[in-house]
Amino acid sequence: MKVIKIIVIGALSLLVRFSVYSQSLPVGTTSVEDYYRNAQLMGTADTSVSFTVRPIFPSLLKRHSDAFYPDSAEKRYNLLDAIRSGQSKDHKLKWSLLPLSLQTQFNSHHPYGWNDGPMIPSKGLQTLTSAGIYMAYGPLTIQLNPQFVTAANLEFETFNKNYDDVIFARYYDIYNNIDLPVRFGTQSYTKLYWGQSSIRLNFKALSFGVSTENLWWGPGIRNSLLMSNSAPGFAHLTFNTLRPIKTPIGSFEGQLIAGRLENSGFAPLVPDHSYFGTNLYVPKLNDWRYLAGIVLTWQPKWLPCLFLGFDQSSQTYGKDLSSITDYLPLFSSNKQVKAPDNPINKQDQRSAVFMRWIWTQEHAEIYFEYGHNNNTNDFTQNLLSPDKSRAYIFGLRKMLPFNKSRNENILIGVEVTQLQENDINNIKQGYEWYVSKYIRQGYTNQGEVLGAGIGPGGNLQSLSVSWIKGLKKLGIQIERYTHNDDFYYYAYYDTSDLRRHWVDLSFAVNGEWNYKNLIFNAKLQAIQSLNYQWYLKQNPGDPYFVNGVDAFNVQIQLGATYRF
Repeated sequence: MKVIKIIVIGALSLLVRFSVYSQSLPVGTTSVEDYYRNAQLMGTADTSVSFTVRPIFPSLLKRHSDAFYPDSAEKRYNLLDAIRSGQSKDHKLKWSLLPLSLQTQFNSHHPYGWNDGPMIPSKGLQTLTSAGIYMAYGPLTIQLNPQFVTAANLEFETFNKNYDDVIFARYYDIYNNIDLPVRFGTQSYTKLYWGQSSIRLNFKALSFGVSTENLWWGPGIRNSLLMSNSAPGFAHLTFNTLRPIKTPIGSFEGQLIAGRLENSGFAPLVPDHSYFGTNLYVPKLNDWRYLAGIVLTWQPKWLPCLFLGFDQSSQTYGKDLSSITDYLPLFSSNKQVKAPDNPINKQDQRSAVFMRWIWTQEHAEIYFEYGHNNNTNDFTQNLLSPDKSRAYIFGLRKMLPFNKSRNENILIGVEVTQLQENDINNIKQGYEWYVSKYIRQGYTNQGEVLGAGIGPGGNLQSLSVSWIKGLKKLGIQIERYTHNDDFYYYAYYDTSDLRRHWVDLSFAVNGEWNYKNLIFNAKLQAIQSLNYQWYLKQNPGDPYFVNGVDAFNVQIQLGATYRF
């Protein structure tokens, strides 16, 4: 009997581990996700978890914690008097309700913002609603967390109609090779997504399943070169670690995916533009795209809190899939099709290396990501031309204890993202980040970039200062965002008019506040767009000092999350 009892207890504990390990925290979860990363800086959460392969599994960072109640000092309530969880009579099936979330966003003049999942770039008001349930039955877990988006999608001035036709032609030269519509049609927008849903089989530190969750690869906070939550999540098979796997040389985390990307179905501009009677928009191939990707992070045994990583993704049109190398193209160079009737690349590929180093004694971290667009995987060539089609992200965060007795801190964060190509010849040849002459939707899903939300040719410098206490945060954010400088140099490099950089200068105040079951979030951001859409006023009498057509935009974000 004693042996049987031990076996039963062991089996039940294994079921609990399966249940806990496989409940993920969706990328971008308000307040909660930041809490875990900040806790690493303070040394109160497990620093063996890299935060470079997300979504994360919170129980690994703080043992025995509820994923959405990470602060042990927080009292748990039940304002709706709801049954938040339960199990079957035989204790094999367990379930729990996922948070109910309502997020709203308003832009007064033109679209702005990224890292907002299935929300679209739009003017006016839009809302994102999500709710769901999590179930576990032995090694099988099901997470149903759909998301519903509705947007007013109001009309606004896009590419200035007063531009010369040749400038329109150069605009289409780039945006014909990426699926980034300025506006998602001319009507209001409504769509239901599977959202942060998954079905998984889990065993110890490994998980295999199908998912539509957003992914985030790399250490960045405002941007990531290959995977972020700027676009809606896409359907994919996933084989990933649930926790770091320890080896004699250190621990490893990783993920291997095979997914399906979809097109937006919208043209770059509304309405399209013609040049000498010819429509400049060249419709893209109406075919789905297959995406294969891998990310691997290593924490060396001899350097605690240092994470070194690599990630790579490659996409191919569904019609071109024929061999195992098409389904698993990782670590291979771009495949050329030599047939005269199809002399194009079959793949669009990018890769990056990254580093994150946590200094727990200093309550700080430094991180870096460096990537190549359509890398040839030729080591010698990369050494000779490391700057060709490169992009990088650099960041530093420092937590300053402000009032230890009340657990109050000041968090300072700096992040720089550089996607701009530094050779005009590469821009002419279509080597911009996320743009592809071969896979003409570029690196997008449903009309938004999978990687850095600032888009091709964009640069961003960001500074944030916040007061933090547990899940509560009050802060400011100052940013300088340069829109597609690759287009700027491509369109104006052969003219004397080099004053048209479209630069957004923004200042924001933001806050997150937990109250009983609720977490409230708010952000008020003022954006001054200099030379909006790269346009200058015409002034033949003074060709040197010309004012740009500037625009002022106010963005308001408000949201509430109810945790059961």
